[in-house]
Amino acid sequence: MHDFGKIESIQAPEPVGLYPHARHVGNLLFLSGVGPRKRGSKEIPGVTLNAQGSIVNYDIEAQCRSVFENVRLILEDAGSSWDKLVDVTVFLTDMQRDFATYNRIYADYFKDNQPCRTTVQVAALPTPIAIELKCIATI
Repeated sequence: MHDFGKIESIQAPEPVGLYPHARHVGNLLFLSGVGPRKRGSKEIPGVTLNAQGSIVNYDIEAQCRSVFENVRLILEDAGSSWDKLVDVTVFLTDMQRDFATYNRIYADYFKDNQPCRTTVQVAALPTPIAIELKCIATI
């Protein structure tokens, strides 16, 4: 029998749609896409928006650090931890501009634990962010 338990983090930003932060099946934990927002706020770390809500400028380093922190919070609330990540898919909206910075910061955070990784460029993400992570971990 499989346990498809929904995980709702009390620390990570609220989902922007009808989905849980994560689900666990057996000893695997599947995280929904995680962005850089902070819980209880619509503000996005490192992002400057105009009056219409479009991105004027953004700091990819601030967004990376915030996304990684949000992933950590969800993992911990789910009974897992950073060192139990086994697969990470990273979505960037501007590979040419942001990959080198993201890759440098990623290397700092994943120096000891090195999960499988895929990085892809997407045309846009559901909110005005430049990076989102989709992760699988063990519990």
